[in-house]
Amino acid sequence: MTIAQSLEYLHTKIGPKATLIAVSKTKPVELLMEAYNANQRHFGENKIQEMVQKYEVMPKDIHWHMIGHIQTNKIKYIAPFVHLVHGVDRPKVLAGLNKEAAKVGRVIDCTLQVHIAQEDTKFGFDMDELAQIVETLGQYPNVRVRGLMGMATFTDDHAQIREEFTALHSAFETYGPARGWE
Repeated sequence: MTIAQSLEYLHTKIGPKATLIAVSKTKPVELLMEAYNANQRHFGENKIQEMVQKYEVMPKDIHWHMIGHIQTNKIKYIAPFVHLVHGVDRPKVLAGLNKEAAKVGRVIDCTLQVHIAQEDTKFGFDMDELAQIVETLGQYPNVRVRGLMGMATFTDDHAQIREEFTALHSAFETYGPARGWE
């Protein structure tokens, strides 16, 4: 199956209510252009340097998604163009996004990452930290939180995974509706 055929199949399967983000990390620009020519416009990268390199040579109507852990000293490189930062996992990143977005005169969309897994290797706010950070969001006028995200434990235990995502959904229901989160 070609990239175009795969994308057509996926777009048909998920329908218009979801946005397909093609995770393009480590892939060459030629493959991204193949996807672009098949009408894919949302691409996800987990390394800022790689995202910037691709942004510089790819068409400018692409929506770039940062899907990895962010070092605050590199935010300035993506602030002018990043579409959505998936997983702001600490206050320092929120403050950095706000600062760099203000410098370039824009508002950057993001999701807050909640630590729902039973693994120390995952990042994010615990539920108490989430409650605290939500109360401070007004301090960041150049950041717009669109919702929450979380990474479940890497396990075959479906009950555990369901429990973790249920906790994430509960947090979303607690904070999201009043704030217009999606």
